[in-house]
Amino acid sequence: MDGSRFQIDADFQPEKCGGDTISVGDGDRISRLPDDILVDILSLLSLKESARTTVLSSRWINLWKHTPSLDFDDAQASIDKLYKQPDLRKSERRRYLKWVDSVCRSHKSPTLNDFKIRFPINRSTRNAKSIARWLRFALSRRVRRLELDVDDLYGSSSKKCCFPNKLLNPRALVDFSSLKILSLNNVDVTNEAIEFFLKNCPLLERLIVRFSKQMSRLEICGPSLVLKHLGIEFCLGLESLKVSVPSLTSLSVTSLNGLSLENVPMLVDLSVHVVDDNTSLYRLFHQLLSRCISQLQTLHVSLSNIGISSAELDELWELPQMPRLKKLVIEYCVRGDKSLVRLAPFIRASPSLVEFVLHHKWYLYPREDRQRQNDAIKIPHRHLKVFEFRGYYGCSNDAGLLNYVLENCVVLEKIISDPCFTLGNTDSEIEEVEETARKNAKQELAPQVPQHIELVIL
Repeated sequence: MDGSRFQIDADFQPEKCGGDTISVGDGDRISRLPDDILVDILSLLSLKESARTTVLSSRWINLWKHTPSLDFDDAQASIDKLYKQPDLRKSERRRYLKWVDSVCRSHKSPTLNDFKIRFPINRSTRNAKSIARWLRFALSRRVRRLELDVDDLYGSSSKKCCFPNKLLNPRALVDFSSLKILSLNNVDVTNEAIEFFLKNCPLLERLIVRFSKQMSRLEICGPSLVLKHLGIEFCLGLESLKVSVPSLTSLSVTSLNGLSLENVPMLVDLSVHVVDDNTSLYRLFHQLLSRCISQLQTLHVSLSNIGISSAELDELWELPQMPRLKKLVIEYCVRGDKSLVRLAPFIRASPSLVEFVLHHKWYLYPREDRQRQNDAIKIPHRHLKVFEFRGYYGCSNDAGLLNYVLENCVVLEKIISDPCFTLGNTDSEIEEVEETARKNAKQELAPQVPQHIELVIL
């Protein structure tokens, strides 16, 4: 086909499907499209769906082999089944390994935009060889986006897969220079491997590492790096993290141990997960984030496991100003009877805030209705338009924060109430709690919201 990006294999199979001859007549206009257009269409389908198109006619037999994306993300339902039925794990793992190997052998595209592995694969010699073989294949096709997610289903560090360091050896002749996005989830990776990626991936814009236990003292630094998005999350062995990247715009971290943010003038999107009760909010905002707090536009802070001592309550009143912040997301995991009005200082410290999302992950059930204290300073906020309350139940503590928002956010346009109870023990308990929350929102919240403010109850 003249002028197309590629040509499909000429040696098609006989044009038969189920014993009947199939011809491309006037009614089959899709099959008459150029090969590259058809491949673009197939790229919109999942890998398994695109492979099934081979039964349509001989014209389609080899088209799927030229799709530029290989996403081996097994269905979540299939993965969930392995959690509930351990006896299927070995057979399903063998099936998955054979599937990936078969596709890699058949695939014809000289380049890949995406290559994703997502399936529970534990550490073994066979599995390690398979992963190394897949990565070598993807990198040989100049892959741009590489994702590896191999949760072992057991949560054991001894069974966690390791990134094949032999591929990092110059003698392996593996070229990483095409990578723009690298995501490693449930894969143990070392400090040296991260240093290798930063040095040998000149186009790398996004680096995500989650649930790795082999990193200790990590430095992501360099004026020549083009890295824009960095995520180092739930890496329990991490003792320190130093970040100095002028191009960085987005950062997500879940450990504040040894965190140092230096040259990050472009950082506008920050996600911080506080998991240590001894880490005060004062240290977080006034020390660790001091170099970037005034430039942030989006902030996601998780206060899970933070105590509610009077000292920390005082620190909340002393939050630094965040003049450019437009969106604030707070995950607040506490007992179900604790005050939410104490979060009001976040609103006051963000004079340009437009959207505030609170995800209240309360774990004490049934919710106790205690006397609330409405001692928050009342200062009009003239930009907040949307307030989303996830985990709303209808207790006085919930109402206290909602009343504060209604009284002080003078340009408020929309309130979203989402029961979203995620910490229940059973599906029936979760369903019961959420239904009660919806009923409370309709009976108690709806009458309080002025008519000019849109109320959405999910």
